[in-house]
Amino acid sequence: MVGIGGKGGGVGQLLAAVAATLLLRLFSGPGPELLSENEVDENDEINGDEDIDMVTGKVSPVIIKWTNINCSLSDKSSNIVRFLLKNVNGEAKPGRLLAIMGPSGSGKTTLLNVLAGQTTASPRLHLSGILEVNGLSISNKTYKSAYVRQEDLFFSQLTVRETLSLAAELQLRDISSVEDRDKYVDNLLFKLGLVSCADSRVGDAKVRGISGGERKRLSVACELIASPSVIFADEPTTGLDAFQAEKVMETLRQLAQDGHTVICSIHQPRGSVYAKFDDIVLLSKGELVYSGPAGREPLAYFENLGYRCPDHENPAEFLADLISVDYSSSESVYASQKRIDGLVDAFSQQQSPILYASLLKEGTTHGVKIRRKPVNRKKVGWWRQFCLLLKRAWMQASRDGPTNKVRARMSVASAIIFGSVFWRMGKSQTSIQDRMGLLQVAAINTAMAALTKTVGVFPKERSIVDRERAKGSYTLGPYLLSKLLAEVPIGAAFPLLFGSILYPMARLHPTLPKFGNFCAIVTVESFSASAMGLTVGAMVPTTEAAMALGPSLMTVFIVFGGYYVNAENTPIIFRWIPRGSLIRWAFQGLCINEFRGLKFDHQNSFDIQSGEQALERLSFGQSNIRDTMAAQSRILLFWYYVTYFLMKKNKPKYQQLLPPPATAPVILHELEPLGNDPPNTYQQSSPPDQGNPTQQIEKPPAEPLNLFELEGSDIQELPVQ
Repeated sequence: MVGIGGKGGGVGQLLAAVAATLLLRLFSGPGPELLSENEVDENDEINGDEDIDMVTGKVSPVIIKWTNINCSLSDKSSNIVRFLLKNVNGEAKPGRLLAIMGPSGSGKTTLLNVLAGQTTASPRLHLSGILEVNGLSISNKTYKSAYVRQEDLFFSQLTVRETLSLAAELQLRDISSVEDRDKYVDNLLFKLGLVSCADSRVGDAKVRGISGGERKRLSVACELIASPSVIFADEPTTGLDAFQAEKVMETLRQLAQDGHTVICSIHQPRGSVYAKFDDIVLLSKGELVYSGPAGREPLAYFENLGYRCPDHENPAEFLADLISVDYSSSESVYASQKRIDGLVDAFSQQQSPILYASLLKEGTTHGVKIRRKPVNRKKVGWWRQFCLLLKRAWMQASRDGPTNKVRARMSVASAIIFGSVFWRMGKSQTSIQDRMGLLQVAAINTAMAALTKTVGVFPKERSIVDRERAKGSYTLGPYLLSKLLAEVPIGAAFPLLFGSILYPMARLHPTLPKFGNFCAIVTVESFSASAMGLTVGAMVPTTEAAMALGPSLMTVFIVFGGYYVNAENTPIIFRWIPRGSLIRWAFQGLCINEFRGLKFDHQNSFDIQSGEQALERLSFGQSNIRDTMAAQSRILLFWYYVTYFLMKKNKPKYQQLLPPPATAPVILHELEPLGNDPPNTYQQSSPPDQGNPTQQIEKPPAEPLNLFELEGSDIQELPVQ
């Protein structure tokens, strides 16, 4: 950036060549993917046959079993390790809908993320356990899966059918026929109940689109494009009314009946939704309270422990109350905590957990014949990716009526306001300052308008792009190039509209070439500011943070924009900032275009007589418009490359599931109280609206055997290393 332009011509040309080379590599290279081809070739598919027949949508069955899953988070400030999951076991089978239930903070989403391999990596996190797929212990997921998140993120201006069609074209490499692909999409629309809204736009907060339930089903449909064997859904009913929630769960149940293994987390479903579950896992404070068939089985199990579900009460509400801590008083906290501890101990004694000192040897099976075969994943070519992404970007940009109308109105309003303030400037000595002020605010207004628009929408779009890249749908090069080209017509319209109104109102240099140069300069500046907005959006995680950071950076460029501080008076340590300021180059280009060849009225010898003299006072006399346009173009390429680098570097990283500690015993027999002391008994607290249970169960001693220890420390409070 030090030599972007100005007098450092040699350095500027060198950096321009480097930027051009890097950009060529950016757009011509294969680009990054979250899963490389080498990694795919090294991992073999669990089924010998291709997991899925893309056309028919047939799914090979996948059984997932997890044992002794432990997830702990260290807190350096308090020197304590907090367990998010503790010795959790379970199994999910094809053709059955498994629901992970529990109160808030019980570890539902954490367990779902562990099973899906979507736990965000952190040095403070420790994750261990055994995950088996079709009887084979694996360290990395080698089956096709889909993850339906709570947030439903889409390109708002596309219709439901267009969203699925583009996703199918990017992911279904084996279906080359347009008719077969359209038939596949139509089947998905029918299967997910989206036929009635197939031609409706998805919509967003600005434009009303499909309903919340339809958005959730569209999320499921997008994940089903590649016909995954396993479907994970994180609280799919969140934010939906009772009817829409039931429709979504009915969809998941139907998918399970079609042969998928479906695992979802859910907070507190209504009775009709609970009736759709085949299996449930109940968690409380990260510990397992129950795992097994749904329906009447868990009610019978808890009734044997003395907790009977009243007639005509929602079983899901009964179970939620039973495993929740009541914080209304200290007595209720103690009683409910004591009840939950008893339920956890009771269920642990129903099982015979086995701790493995090491993972099963690769290739070991348990009655399941597994044929292994390298995966050959065909990729859509670079040019095909670019064309599809260009089509999507153009539809999103051109159809965004509310945003485009606001930008057009703001351009017209700004031009009228500035034109009224600087109405028909003459050629007096005082008009020199007025012209400089007008050109400066024109440069600032153009840059800020483009920047705020970009940082307001790109963080959300980046989340969509990260998810699609995680599926291997496309690479970064085609995406960034298509985004740049698709926004050229729309992005150029607003600076042109602004200049067309402002130029005659202020009576700037009245020649057609000068007017053309004015519009070209502000247009290139607008693209550079948009590129800067992409970088800001790639740097921060949220739209709010981007809106705070973007204008702050632009303020620095405004200060060094050539109007407030002369370039020759800038301190040496800050001289690189003007050379990288898009405001400075736009202002310099506008001043050269306006003042060169202009004569001013003068009465004294020390008055400014020509525009060239005014440029010399700004230290712009040795430059020309071509240099300023080239500098802005280099700034644009620089910001695009930084965006590429940041998006490549900041791709999601997930925590690896480690085997249990080597110090663990190979086989752990049925849990028993330590020592020979006789067990203590206690009367269980009754859940809400329940009478006192008559059955007593044995309470383990205060220090039960720990199934998981970290470096031999106590399980509840471990010093952070």
